[in-house]
Amino acid sequence: MKTSSSCIGHRRWAIAEGYIPAWSNGPSPEMESHETCCVLNAGDHDAHVLLTLYFEDREPLGPFGFVVPARRTRHLRFNDLQDPAPIPRGTGFASLIESDHPVVVQHTRLDSRQAANSIMTTIAHPL
Repeated sequence: MKTSSSCIGHRRWAIAEGYIPAWSNGPSPEMESHETCCVLNAGDHDAHVLLTLYFEDREPLGPFGFVVPARRTRHLRFNDLQDPAPIPRGTGFASLIESDHPVVVQHTRLDSRQAANSIMTTIAHPL
């Protein structure tokens, strides 16, 4: 049975929890502590995505813009974001992801501050 995948997902997602540790334990980039926004675009059109970060004690940062091509996925490490400014380390934040086409968003964190590393993943909240 053939189905259309162009309607999978939502245009707005929220990740209420975010944190990039200020230091890591292990070789970079593989074991560097990081946050990742995994975006699936199963549709037939490129998705133009904006990411805005919210903090407890300062104004929002962003938007950071990126494209997820049609029928592709993009794993965006927050550590690599530089424009309009780098994301501060050791500071909690929340994320709002907005897209011009429906996408699915998953959040992943690697925390390598301990020798026994941990990875956490969760689905974002669709709005």
